[in-house]
Amino acid sequence: MRASPRRAAPVVLAAGVMALVLGSAPNLEAKPVTVADLLAGSPAADWRVPNPDDTLYLELAHGRVVIELATRVVPQHAANIKALVRAHYFDGLAIIRAQDNYVVQWDDETHRRPLPPSVRPTVEFTADAKAAARFEPLPDHDLYAKEVGFLDGFPAGRDPGAHTVWLAHCYGMVGAGRDDPAESTGAEMYAVIGNAPRQLDLNVALVGRVLKGMELLSTLPRGSGEMGFYVASEPPAPIKSVRVASDVPQAERTPIEVLRTESATFRSVLAQRRERHEPWFKHNPGAIDLCNVPLPVRAIP
Repeated sequence: MRASPRRAAPVVLAAGVMALVLGSAPNLEAKPVTVADLLAGSPAADWRVPNPDDTLYLELAHGRVVIELATRVVPQHAANIKALVRAHYFDGLAIIRAQDNYVVQWDDETHRRPLPPSVRPTVEFTADAKAAARFEPLPDHDLYAKEVGFLDGFPAGRDPGAHTVWLAHCYGMVGAGRDDPAESTGAEMYAVIGNAPRQLDLNVALVGRVLKGMELLSTLPRGSGEMGFYVASEPPAPIKSVRVASDVPQAERTPIEVLRTESATFRSVLAQRRERHEPWFKHNPGAIDLCNVPLPVRAIP
């Protein structure tokens, strides 16, 4: 997303959206507030720069995909993945599967590459018990979780009765693939490129999300094999390298910032998305699905 100037008054914009939510009579002659308006008027404190030690650069032949790891949610998987990256495990591999409206996947099909000694299989379908205090709930209903919201900036579900919190399979989320056993290492990874496959929640360890470069994954041609795997006659998309951003010189990093999900600006964005008053909308939904919540990312000016 292109960087926007920050000279607008965020308090006025946020108040205007909240007036709509609270049922105040709207000024029919006033231009509806848009997400772009809210972001343009947001204070710098409402944005954060992703930690470079928790950020991956997946370098493809046609560009860079920036991935943020959910290190506090899946610490063992994050440690595994960073160990794999720093051992250059993924360099020279390829995206071996592109299943339309589902996922793209990359790993070592031959299973011949040795794993670093520190990488060990683990199960991290849910976050630890301390994560519940960091969960930011939404009031909207959900089919797959008793409560939904955000955990460390990532879309998540929660079961208050079971005291469990987990990440949700929304568009752009990245997971660690596995076979029938529950354990995974992070050596096999996938990104959701289609409609949110929430039936996978609590069945796979989600390890992060794509912040930039989704178009490089979602536009790959579908593999003609079963479940979208590429067959011998279809060259896969080669991976030039994967690097931890903190290992890349500052001048070569991708300068982006992410809107904080605990910020007033983000709450105003949610309100705007629930209550659509733009002229095009003839029906106001009055609610929002977890995986339709916009998570703004923009270039740092």
